[in-house]
Amino acid sequence: MKNPLVELYAYGQSFWYDNIRRRFLLDGTVQRLIDEDGLRGMTSNPSIFEKAIGGSDDYDEQMQALIAEGRNTAEIYESLALTDIQKACDLFAELYELSDGEDGYVSLEVSPHLAHDTEGTVAEAKRLFTAVSRPNVMIKVPATPAGIPAIRQLIADGVNVNVTLMFSMAHYEAVAQAYMDGLQLLLTHGGDVRRVASVASFFVSRVDTAVDKQLATLSDPVAPTLMGKVAIANSRLVYQRFKQLFHGNQFAQLRQAGARVQRLLWASTSTKNPNYPDTLYIDELIGPETVTTIPPQTIDAFRDHGKVGYTLEKDLDKAHHILDTLPQLGINLNEITEQLQQDGVKAFAHSFDQLMGAIENKQTALQKTTI
Repeated sequence: MKNPLVELYAYGQSFWYDNIRRRFLLDGTVQRLIDEDGLRGMTSNPSIFEKAIGGSDDYDEQMQALIAEGRNTAEIYESLALTDIQKACDLFAELYELSDGEDGYVSLEVSPHLAHDTEGTVAEAKRLFTAVSRPNVMIKVPATPAGIPAIRQLIADGVNVNVTLMFSMAHYEAVAQAYMDGLQLLLTHGGDVRRVASVASFFVSRVDTAVDKQLATLSDPVAPTLMGKVAIANSRLVYQRFKQLFHGNQFAQLRQAGARVQRLLWASTSTKNPNYPDTLYIDELIGPETVTTIPPQTIDAFRDHGKVGYTLEKDLDKAHHILDTLPQLGINLNEITEQLQQDGVKAFAHSFDQLMGAIENKQTALQKTTI
């Protein structure tokens, strides 16, 4: 019986795990996903680490050792996270080599509290990149106005970047330009553009959640027909722009120098609305030179009943029509996507703060057990 997860790669799409946890790195879970399901990378974020560290005892032994060394909360978090990221990078090292650096990446996010601080983001990203000390690590940087120049600088400095929190065409165009500008700077200064990789993480399901909420308040009979369709249309048109930018004249010189395209990565791929098929955002966004990140529950669903085919460029006229109809209904997609980015930064910052709180609580509990 064919495995839809494995089949994705035949259509030019890499499947990355949208999760990280110490136990899964050590008990063979991730290795099985690589061997049996064709997993080709991993991503993490503050919310994922909050669940992993705060919601399990996987990290207690290392935490006790760090507490004994007198480390503070921030240092404990970073040590735990770096250990996980390094272990994950090592699991993917062979794939990274065999794919000539196309895949095998593991992502670690800069502090979300730096989302509006360009210099702070650059400094922390470079520090983390050096600390992980693996060629297949990607540092996650948000596509905020302050993040865009940071991305350009980091690429110019040879740091692999996973750009996150993109929701609109405007976000995407700014990110793609920053990547190309960074590569050009690297090339101009004699750097090797072949060794730098980046993905542009474009969020999917959150767009439908926000737009559907507005559509549900309208009496226009067209409104219900658009529910659950805007996110896919939005993503498909961004992919068309990707093709124009990276397969046109603008990227030609960089491509000739050996530079990689900045692949689009579909993030937020689990459906939030129980009325929608649970594999909707994976089924409908399959195509070449893309990555899809999938959380654990959706991995199981897609393995069981996912539908694989070239779907990313399907119904493009319909996609244009859907987005053109929104302003006629009084819905401003740009306003919605700007708000989604702002909310995303706040949500990750909140998760990061909760994570710090969970570590502090564990410190207290573990210190009591050693007294």
